[in-house]
Amino acid sequence: MTQYTILHRLAEIIETRKQADAGSSYVAKLLQGGQDKILKKIAEESAETIMASKDGDGEHVVREIADLWFHCLVLLAHHGLSPEDVFQELEKREGISGITEKAARKNE
Repeated sequence: MTQYTILHRLAEIIETRKQADAGSSYVAKLLQGGQDKILKKIAEESAETIMASKDGDGEHVVREIADLWFHCLVLLAHHGLSPEDVFQELEKREGISGITEKAARKNE
């Protein structure tokens, strides 16, 4: 499945950039900047996604979501996690009503 593969390939690239020089790698710069720098980028990309959606420009929405997903992959790497961790969580939720799932989280 292509979608699954591209997320894993990106995650692998991000992993290799953890030790790269921040002057030559955007990912290394983000990771070395720490969680706050990564979270700031996620907030920025989230806002840009919202604005693209409000503008009704589907192609722009896709580009902004790609940016958002990429920065979420960087955040996962920061925490030592991978797309597989998210896929497993989604699989656990599959077939469960969103209302039921959300109520179950309140009990955790």
